[in-house]
Amino acid sequence: MAELIHVTPDTPLDDVVEILEREGAVIIENFVDAAVLKGLWDDLGPYLDRGRYSETGYDGHLTRRVSSLFRRTAHMPAVFMQPQYLGASRRIMEKPVHMWVGQARIEMTPNIQISATQAIQIDPGQGKQPLHRDDSLHLRRHPGPTTRVQLMLAMSEFTAPNGATLVIPGSHHWDDERAPRYAEAIPAAMPAGSGLLWLGGVYHGGGANTTDQPRTSLTVSYDLGNLRQEENQYLAVPRETVLGLPEEMQRLLGYDRCPPGVGWYEMQDPHRLLVDPDFEPALFDQGQEKQPALG
Repeated sequence: MAELIHVTPDTPLDDVVEILEREGAVIIENFVDAAVLKGLWDDLGPYLDRGRYSETGYDGHLTRRVSSLFRRTAHMPAVFMQPQYLGASRRIMEKPVHMWVGQARIEMTPNIQISATQAIQIDPGQGKQPLHRDDSLHLRRHPGPTTRVQLMLAMSEFTAPNGATLVIPGSHHWDDERAPRYAEAIPAAMPAGSGLLWLGGVYHGGGANTTDQPRTSLTVSYDLGNLRQEENQYLAVPRETVLGLPEEMQRLLGYDRCPPGVGWYEMQDPHRLLVDPDFEPALFDQGQEKQPALG
């Protein structure tokens, strides 16, 4: 059986990006260390144990899902800041775009943001998930620029029999008229602690679990900063949790502006609201009494 390409944390970023852009997917072995993996299990395992099965066939009637992971574990920064994942996401999506403003031709480079966080447990008896593209969420057309880079972190070993994610390499190059077939998909077999990276235009889906043990994973995504996040991070992550994170992580959660001007608050950088609780935009002239705005 064909296999996806495997790399290690020592593989140069240029090589990881080249594989992703050509194949659409790559497996990074030892994506997180044993301490982070144990921490994720300690924090998220109890939620999965008491979690409900999904209500739709698409999400899996024998599949448990837990979201809002930043509020449920302190180990998310280690996942999102893994150099090859963050680096590849920025390299692939943060590409200059030109536009005309009057007679001036200018370039703007968008940033990226955290879009969704979810732990997934596929229990024995769960069938295959329909093959799909994650960037279809934003009604993207293909082929075209990448707007999402997804990660599936194996919290337990992934095998073909226990439901390893099915991936069709190269399918991000297809147009929108070609339908995916399971016969074209390869199971992302990998040890626990490994990470599968794939581009948003790649067809994939959860495999069938024909064993007597669950298959457990964590999946997260980076999207372009000018798209709406899949998971509403402003509600999913409490303010006190956000305040305890590094600035780069805060901005990746969405407390930032994406050029040329998406996400501002009162025309200002929204991150100022986190670092300066007394921040108030200068909406009124000095000495003028504040009055409610009129429609």
